[in-house]
Amino acid sequence: MTESLPAEMAEMTLQRSSRDADDLRARLATWLSGVLPEGAEPAVTVHDGIQTNGMSSETVLLGVTSTEDGARVTREYVARVAPAAGDLPVFAEYRLTDQYDAMRLAGELAGVPVPPVGLNEPTGDVLGTPFFLMERLDGAVPPDVLPYPFGDNWLFDASPEQQARLQRSTVDVLARLHGIPGAATTFAFLDPALTGHEGATPLTRNLAKTRAWYDYAITTQEASPRSPLIERGLAWLAANLPAEEGDPVLVWGDSRIGNMMYRDFEPVAVLDWEMATLGPREMDLAWLVFAHQVFQEIATMLGLPGMPDFLAAEDVVATYREISGVEPGDLTWFLVHAAVNWGCVFLRTSARQIHFGEIERPDDPESVFHHRPLFERLLEEVGA
Repeated sequence: MTESLPAEMAEMTLQRSSRDADDLRARLATWLSGVLPEGAEPAVTVHDGIQTNGMSSETVLLGVTSTEDGARVTREYVARVAPAAGDLPVFAEYRLTDQYDAMRLAGELAGVPVPPVGLNEPTGDVLGTPFFLMERLDGAVPPDVLPYPFGDNWLFDASPEQQARLQRSTVDVLARLHGIPGAATTFAFLDPALTGHEGATPLTRNLAKTRAWYDYAITTQEASPRSPLIERGLAWLAANLPAEEGDPVLVWGDSRIGNMMYRDFEPVAVLDWEMATLGPREMDLAWLVFAHQVFQEIATMLGLPGMPDFLAAEDVVATYREISGVEPGDLTWFLVHAAVNWGCVFLRTSARQIHFGEIERPDDPESVFHHRPLFERLLEEVGA
């Protein structure tokens, strides 16, 4: 499949796991036999499929057939599995139970559409790493490969009114998440301080977490070379911390439309909570805007029109203000922070591709940054 992709995008189709499907099925069936009611006699089917979105956790599609009230019933699930250490994880740690609890609480407290979560296996004894199950829902996801601004997909081909509906309903999800009262207490388990990232405020702790992520990328197994762009960005961020106003909110973290499932241009599932944290609301707003800018930048480089008016920063902020009644602060710092984090993602995913033999190790480590021109332009604009 990758031979047909533009060179700039071929690297984004990547292997995530070296697990054997038959072994996975057998282990899950044995585990379910011990946790389901007696007489359930579970049988597991691991579905094949192409993952066109996401570059971090393993996502396994399962059918579980078991006996319920004397009848054999099949239910469809998604297993969210932390990657094995030998498969070069994108993040230093995954804290699957924190993701599980964040999803559950977001659904309960904000009415945010999340997949109903099921069984949680936090020990890693079954598959070698922790995982949890969630119900499989039906819906459409804006594609990453090829990215939706490239054309020939349901979102690109939608009417301006439908695109505007999707944009507004997405911002509404963020407003609802950020409106959960007492987030600092309810979601205390997401505070970066609990994983050793020190700082006097939520924002400084999140910046420390980003710095630690970069250090992890350049010092761990099959480490990536240093990135001058990321280091310039980190230095500017540390020297230009904005003032923090108000209490921290629940930050989804990976707040992009490729991590949502839609039906009739309204969200039906908010997915991928591995970057959830406590912090300023601007973290989510900037990430939503920047994620689209990354794909729009690539489309422009390839001579495609893309979707230049979609998810524009001023529109996102205006809609958020209208829905939430809160005036967000300036997004500039948070856009640079997003650019640095995207750089860390690309360092880790390219290291994984090298590990699995999908690409050769590049002479220029920043050549794998699909957002490089955008990143460079941002740093120039802020004088970094």
